[in-house]
Amino acid sequence: MTYSCLIVDDEPLAQELIEEYVSKIPELKVVGKCNNALEASSFLTKGKVDLLFLDINMPVIKGIQFFKTLVDKPQVIFTTAHREYALDGFEVSALDYLLKPIVFERFFLAAQKFFKAMEKKSTLEEKTLNEVVPIGEFVFVSQGHRKIKVELDKVKYIESFKDYIKIHTTTENIQVKENIGVFEKRLNTNFLRVHRSYIINMRYLTGYTKLDAEMGEQELPIGPSYREKVLSFFERLQVKNS
Repeated sequence: MTYSCLIVDDEPLAQELIEEYVSKIPELKVVGKCNNALEASSFLTKGKVDLLFLDINMPVIKGIQFFKTLVDKPQVIFTTAHREYALDGFEVSALDYLLKPIVFERFFLAAQKFFKAMEKKSTLEEKTLNEVVPIGEFVFVSQGHRKIKVELDKVKYIESFKDYIKIHTTTENIQVKENIGVFEKRLNTNFLRVHRSYIINMRYLTGYTKLDAEMGEQELPIGPSYREKVLSFFERLQVKNS
């Protein structure tokens, strides 16, 4: 498996060095380079990445402050030319920090920490394939001043719009003013994010292609940045049930 990396640094030479180091590790691939947090924010609205190489001391918005704003956080390795900033990175559960000028041996060790973290995550995902979620689990969602009960086993998929989500159930569609990334954390293991705008309930998955998840007559797109992981998950689910 190849993991996607985004480099965020206001120093072009630092970007080039990290990109060179990434190219030496076959499991990593640079999918973008940004000069500041605003560019990175725009990039991440178009899709997820697995790993951020994020400079701490950048103009306008510092790296740590930017990372705190992310709802759907990737793994992060901070970079800095100032040792005194390094400890700040661990406050946001950074995998590691790299002190500039970065040497490859140290970069390689940080990459190994990332691989171990992803292996642990994969093990947890594998475990969910064997979990039986009891029917009747539910969440409450806000509708004005009221809280409405939504039974998760009846939810087919969740769709995200600019400032709200729409919960598609077997009986009705419920519109809620909530971020899809925040709502995703409230769901059980039957649900899978397949696109930055869609979460599906695998109970209602009737088929799939490389581009779409089929939910009965409805076809939902599988986002490019989610595709490899989603298809791998579907294939493992298929093997388990065969």
